[in-house]
Amino acid sequence: VSHTGSHLFAGAVVTRGPSNDSPQFPEAVRQAAGVLDIDRLLADAAYDGEHNHRLCREELGIRSSIIALNARRGQFPSTKYRAQMKRRFPKRIYANRWQVESAVSRNKRRLGSALRARSDETQDSECRVRILTHNLMILRLSQKGFQQSKQESQATETAASSTREAGFHIGQHHQAENRDKRYSYRR
Repeated sequence: VSHTGSHLFAGAVVTRGPSNDSPQFPEAVRQAAGVLDIDRLLADAAYDGEHNHRLCREELGIRSSIIALNARRGQFPSTKYRAQMKRRFPKRIYANRWQVESAVSRNKRRLGSALRARSDETQDSECRVRILTHNLMILRLSQKGFQQSKQESQATETAASSTREAGFHIGQHHQAENRDKRYSYRR
């Protein structure tokens, strides 16, 4: 889970992959909601499910969960939150989800996309350390004033004080060096 303004990661689940990412949604969102005041959560169609909307809105108190609809054999959604997304999907707001993809890309560019660790346990640790390092790099840059833009500086300061919008992205696959098995690095 990533803050769309600052690119800070607020929740992460590390698993082996490739696999379906939807089961990790609840754990990652609960982590983020435990440390951030999330007003709106953006997620792509892979996480379209009434249970995910209910989790966000009813259990975690997130005012708005904007999850793109996953077309299912041409049927219109009949459940409360999915039907609401069908009636009035906020395209302008959802357009900010690309910021999450940008955060993932930034992480890979700066810290590399291949895991160097060999055992499962150390690969899990390496993933978590990369997420922590990514966040520390962003916070350090914001303290020194070396932002790429004034907008990024303001977004980082906003995220550090109170976060209002978060996006969800998991399932970036990383190839471990000299290994045939693929591992997922999930944020």
